[in-house]
Amino acid sequence: MLTPVENHSVPHSAPRTAAFFDLDKTVIAKSSTLTFSKSFYQGGLINRRAVLRTAYAQFVFLAGGADHDQMERMREYLSSLCRGWDVAQVREIVAETLHDLIDPIIYDEAASLIEEHHAAGRDVVIVSTSGAEVVEPIGELLGADRVVATRMVVGEDGRFTGEVEYYAYGPTKAEAVRELAASEGYDLERCYAYSDSATDVPMLEAVGNPCAVNPDRALRREAQSRGWPVRSFTRPVPLKQRLPVLSLPPRPVLAVIAAVSAAVATAGLVWYASRRRTGREQLARITRV
Repeated sequence: MLTPVENHSVPHSAPRTAAFFDLDKTVIAKSSTLTFSKSFYQGGLINRRAVLRTAYAQFVFLAGGADHDQMERMREYLSSLCRGWDVAQVREIVAETLHDLIDPIIYDEAASLIEEHHAAGRDVVIVSTSGAEVVEPIGELLGADRVVATRMVVGEDGRFTGEVEYYAYGPTKAEAVRELAASEGYDLERCYAYSDSATDVPMLEAVGNPCAVNPDRALRREAQSRGWPVRSFTRPVPLKQRLPVLSLPPRPVLAVIAAVSAAVATAGLVWYASRRRTGREQLARITRV
C-alpha cells in the first residue's frame, strides 16, 4: 500500500513532518489515469469506444470534479476495463509516455510548493485514488518521498484480475496518513495536506494544516466554514521550462560540482600567486642588472 520513492529523512530527535498531496487537479491538471487512455489504446489494451468513454469521463472530471457516486461508477468501470491487462505492459506504456503526457500538465505552483516543503525538511507524500502503476512513476517524477495509491489484484499470470486489493479513497486516505504518521513518526498537527475534492475531507481533517486547492463546490463550502485556506493553481508548466534554479541537479551532484569548483578556484589562486612571485623575482633580477 505504501511505496517509498526516496526518503529525505531528518534526525529522529526532531519531530518529523510531511506534506500529503492529492494528485489529480491538485498537482496535475487532469486525471492521471484517464490521461493515459490514448496510450493504452495504441498499446492495444482498450478499444476506440473505451477511449471515447474515458475522454467523456475526463471532461466530466475537469468540468466539476466527481462526487462519491461518480467516483464509485468510475472505479467499477476502470476495474472491469483493466481486467486481463498485462501489468508489465502497463508499466512499460506509462514509462514510455510519462514525460510527454504528465510533465506538461504539472502545476507550476504545486511543483514549487513541493520544493518548499522539501526545503523545510518535510517528506512529500502523494495520496491518490489512481492506480499504483500510474501514480508511482509520477511520484518519482515529482520527487515525492512516498506514494499511497489504489492497488489492483494481480494474478499468477501477471495480469489484473479486475479486483481491487486496496482502494485509496475517502476515509481510506486518512487511514493511510495516520498509518504513515505512526510508522514514520510524523507529528500530524504540524503536517500539511492538499486536495481539490470534498471526498478528501477526512484526509484534510487528519492534519493540522489542511488546504483546499482548486476546490470543487462542496470542498469550497467546507473550507470556508472551517476557515481552511484555499489556493488556486492555474499554470501547468513542464518541469524543464521552469526557472533554472528549480531544475538543478540532485544534491549529491551539486556537492561534487561545488567540490570541483572549489578545487579549481584554489588551483587558480595558487597559479596566480606563483605567477606574481615569479614576476617579482624576474623584476628584481632586472633591477639588480
